[in-house]
Amino acid sequence: MPDRPPFGFGPPSRPGDDDPKPGGPGSGGNDPLGGMFGGAGGTGQFADALRQFADMLSYTGGPVNWDLAKNLARHAIAAHGDPSVLENERAAVTDALRLADLWLDDVTTFPSGIRKIQAWSKSEWLEATFPVWSQLCEPIAVKGVDAMGTMLDPSQLGGALGGPEGGPDIPGLPPEMREAMSGAGGLGGALGGLAGMFRQLGGAMIGGQTGAAIGELAGEMVSSTDIGVPLGPGGTAALIPSGVADFGGGLSVDLGEVRLFLALREAAHQRLFGHVPWLRQHLLGAIEAYASGITVDMSKLREAMPDIDVSDPAALRDALQGEAMFRPEDTPAQKLALARLETALALVEGWVATVVAAAAGDRLTHSAALAEAIRRRRASGGPAERTFATLVGLEMRPRLLREAADLWAGLGGARGVDGRDALWGHPDLLPTAEDLADPDAFVRGQQEFDISDLEGDDGKDED
Repeated sequence: MPDRPPFGFGPPSRPGDDDPKPGGPGSGGNDPLGGMFGGAGGTGQFADALRQFADMLSYTGGPVNWDLAKNLARHAIAAHGDPSVLENERAAVTDALRLADLWLDDVTTFPSGIRKIQAWSKSEWLEATFPVWSQLCEPIAVKGVDAMGTMLDPSQLGGALGGPEGGPDIPGLPPEMREAMSGAGGLGGALGGLAGMFRQLGGAMIGGQTGAAIGELAGEMVSSTDIGVPLGPGGTAALIPSGVADFGGGLSVDLGEVRLFLALREAAHQRLFGHVPWLRQHLLGAIEAYASGITVDMSKLREAMPDIDVSDPAALRDALQGEAMFRPEDTPAQKLALARLETALALVEGWVATVVAAAAGDRLTHSAALAEAIRRRRASGGPAERTFATLVGLEMRPRLLREAADLWAGLGGARGVDGRDALWGHPDLLPTAEDLADPDAFVRGQQEFDISDLEGDDGKDED
């Protein structure tokens, strides 16, 4: 698809964007749907709208249009500015990661996990991490697409449309489409024919919403493992210089020290994920298990139908906002999946915080203040991270971070670095959510253990 704002979408809104403008949504000028459904756009705009519409409906990569998602993410990044990485910045990132990796040798049994060092712009971060983002978001996004596919199913809509004599009353439909729905075959036949198109529209809109959220999230990232999940290629350690500068902006700490501290976190993540072979899938599996319990609130979608104007993409996007669509099931299985996800994220982040604190030691003057800034950031998330969590129903925040850090520090004091890191030898050895609730009891209760009985499955058992 050409590198242009995707069909029915535009750049993220800014102050004043709600003011009417020539060519805005509903005018037909820059709105493909408006141009197709009776807008005032000229012949060239109408032809361009048709081409974009055809591109969208011709997508065959699956239920969710990830091509469009990535395209919209690019536009979201560009809208906020994406400075290129300068050579001196690349050199500074390389030096910081090499030094950080050297410091970690003294505080963990895991050897270096870095095979390649990179400094990314926001766009480069997107290109490198998007395959994992699409994997993380796919289960929930597909549910949104399925919901869109049933929005025009008369058995699902019931009387929500409220049209005369049982006919539909969907704002924005052209007269010809209204006549078709009221003519031969009636509502059922017409809506049945549109259901497939709405499913593809849903795939585009869910993909577009997700892509926009990821693009916004790019502005808050500082590294490839910033959310505690290995998003980039294996063995590639990366910092985002613009993100590093933004993170240190209000801390009154020298940028070089901020960069080195964040490099320690990145290098620690790389060691852990590089030398605990089952951990990546364990964590992604926990995310997928939680996502599988997310449901779509069809009643809210049906209630919104009379207010949806299909000639206004913004109205359709509003109907797909996360708060209105996605909700976790209140079941024991879903609660268990959530606990597993939160525990996995907390254990990773707690271990990283522990080894980084040990490595920074007296080397970094403001290491304690920087660690506290990270804890606050990870506990609450930034605006874009909260938007992403609302949209896709996933919160990548370790709620038990302090407890996990206390547990790993206690284990290190009681059993040494070797004994602490040995717990990563198998998923069955890891602390549970109950253990994080009482870290001291877990540390006191740990005895010497033999993992030989667990090694027969090569550490692949994650249950």
